[in-house]
Amino acid sequence: MPTFDTLTVGTELPSRSHTASNVSLFLYNAAIWNPHRIHYDENYTREVEKHPGIVIDGPLQGDWLTQVVTRWLQDDGELLEFEYSNRRASYLGDRLTASGRIVALDAARREASLDLAITDESGHITTPGHALVRLRR
Repeated sequence: MPTFDTLTVGTELPSRSHTASNVSLFLYNAAIWNPHRIHYDENYTREVEKHPGIVIDGPLQGDWLTQVVTRWLQDDGELLEFEYSNRRASYLGDRLTASGRIVALDAARREASLDLAITDESGHITTPGHALVRLRR
């Protein structure tokens, strides 16, 4: 439960690791009505799209970044702005870590700017992002 007075620039938000499975990708894509075969048809993905494996959805990674922020905030603040960009493909079996840190504070508005990232096991940032939050206390 963060309060604005306890925040400092550089503070890391609790990170979360994710390893998507065939089932989780199927359920996610069914929920968002995404029929793109690169998320479930391995032969199509390799032979037609020339990826080395099933591709993890970009929006799913954006959702993981959002979860890092909202789980940290709990009910003590609100997410005002959020953006992310998928820069590098991730594949079924990859272990990805969603993380964030405070990069700026605005005491007058009780707002914190956060840099966010999905990082793969090699340390590559696959999905950078940014969020702006306002703390209630």
